[in-house]
Amino acid sequence: MKKLKETYGKLKDSKVEDQELYKWINRAIQDLQGDAFCGIQVPKRLIPKLYIDKYQIDNLWKYDLPRGWRLLYSVAREGIVIISIMIEWMDHKNYERRFGY
Repeated sequence: MKKLKETYGKLKDSKVEDQELYKWINRAIQDLQGDAFCGIQVPKRLIPKLYIDKYQIDNLWKYDLPRGWRLLYSVAREGIVIISIMIEWMDHKNYERRFGY
């Protein structure tokens, strides 16, 4: 997750397209802070094995960003607190590859 945070931080001072993506992700983070379930839940049978093995998740959510980008995250609980765990973001082409569409 540290690498994800570093990559996210670099978007802010990168080329214009990346700066736009940074703003979109920021908006998504704000939305998720307000409602962790605001995305679209991915059916369990469609969760890529990579995510299950690497992150030990049992749920996956998709938040649609502009221009076909996707933000993938999982939701967990710590006591009474609900936490959104950002996994990765990708363009639509890579999203289709990851999910085998």
